[in-house]
Amino acid sequence: MIRTRFAPSPTGFLHVGGLRTALYSYLLAKQAGGKFLLRIEDTDRERFVEGAILSLVHALTWTGIMPDEGVRHVIDGEPVQEGDKGPYIQSERLEIYRKYAQELLEKGHAYYCFCTPERLEELRARQQVYKQPTIYDRHCLAIDLVEAKERIKKGEAHVIRLKMPQEGETVFTDLIRGEVRFDNKLIDDQVLVKSDGYPTYHLAVVVDDHLMEISHVVRGEEWISSTPKHIQLYKYFGWEMPQFAHLSLILNPDKSKLSKRQGDVAVEDYQAKGYLPEALVNFLAFLGWNPGTEKEMYTMDELIKDFSLEKVSKAGAVFNVEKLNWFNKEYIKRLPLSEVVERAMPWLKERFKIERLKDYPLEKVIELERERVTTLAELPEAVKFVFELSNYPKELLVWRKGTLQEVQKILPELKEFLDSLQEKEWNKTGLESRVGEWIKEKGYSTGSVLWPLRVALSGQQNSPGPYEIAEVLGREESLRRLGLALSKVGG
Repeated sequence: MIRTRFAPSPTGFLHVGGLRTALYSYLLAKQAGGKFLLRIEDTDRERFVEGAILSLVHALTWTGIMPDEGVRHVIDGEPVQEGDKGPYIQSERLEIYRKYAQELLEKGHAYYCFCTPERLEELRARQQVYKQPTIYDRHCLAIDLVEAKERIKKGEAHVIRLKMPQEGETVFTDLIRGEVRFDNKLIDDQVLVKSDGYPTYHLAVVVDDHLMEISHVVRGEEWISSTPKHIQLYKYFGWEMPQFAHLSLILNPDKSKLSKRQGDVAVEDYQAKGYLPEALVNFLAFLGWNPGTEKEMYTMDELIKDFSLEKVSKAGAVFNVEKLNWFNKEYIKRLPLSEVVERAMPWLKERFKIERLKDYPLEKVIELERERVTTLAELPEAVKFVFELSNYPKELLVWRKGTLQEVQKILPELKEFLDSLQEKEWNKTGLESRVGEWIKEKGYSTGSVLWPLRVALSGQQNSPGPYEIAEVLGREESLRRLGLALSKVGG
């Protein structure tokens, strides 16, 4: 069975690059009828951020990337783990890592290192001066295991390092990049267990991926240089290796690495701005993957069906916000109106009193503007004219080809005519028919009537059509607003 995982560190928000990694891992597993799990890699205690696990789980849930196993929920602020290969939070697995670190030591595949930070810094500086590879010089490799344990008993600070072979190459086939080769003598003797007793990523990830039976590791290209170390650990333990797929970076438009300095990078930023999860997922799927067709709009089920690592590019993908905006606009247009209203409610409630929202048919209110907005967060500002008529200047009522005197003549007649219409005629179709007939009968130009009517109803230079607005506002409110317009022009 294909088993994939997403294993973020709880050091803050979920980066959109991390979300793409989770998405590709999820699609790969689901396509094969396999399992996708969420593991939390929190062994770097200095960078741990309180509440980050909650944020990670919430972001994945919001996007529909639900783990089958691992940290699946958060209840009362606490992560809930499900599955028979846990714990799925690394800080709860320390005894497991100690056991395997000890095995490596006893087999001579790892060694204790007592070098101080000062010595290591001095070594690094010297290597840089002589333009040598900045790797550990194996100063402690020759220390006997018995001697090392005696020094540890006396309280001497230490770490455990991997003993890398110095001859030959490490070669592996990456599912995206093909064959990758490393010269072993240039690979560092990586720290496996830190002085605080916590494992580094390198030991923990190999142990966990093996014990959790991960078959495919999908991760960012920054981990390519660490892969030889991981492969060596698999060999030392005698374990079968997973297949590796390293994703290229997501880039800013200037081709630099995507960073917060040039825009939003957190999933929660896009959620707060009113982007739809379907749009963000669809957009991220295309940042590196190309189905080879003209189709762009994909549901999650369609992505599961069509996704392939073979069609993932080695080149970095540019995060184009304009393209994300296009996706989001399309999804807002295509969602059922009732769902758009439901999803927009947090922003509507924040902007308007709940009592005001109850005064109008919200689906029709949203329908006025949903094809014009880019995000849900823009909807309150777009539809505010329904709830709040601005104090617009009377000059706005004048059509570009008309005059104020013309408005002063037409508006009173128009209000009187609309006042005569029955309630059953007060809808877009009825108003369009009756007002259209009245315009012809009076011999007025369409613009000279509909422009001031639209402005009177919306209080804005740009807005939906007057018939649509009038239907949403209703007869009483529409006539009230026409009365206010007449008072502005002295009608």
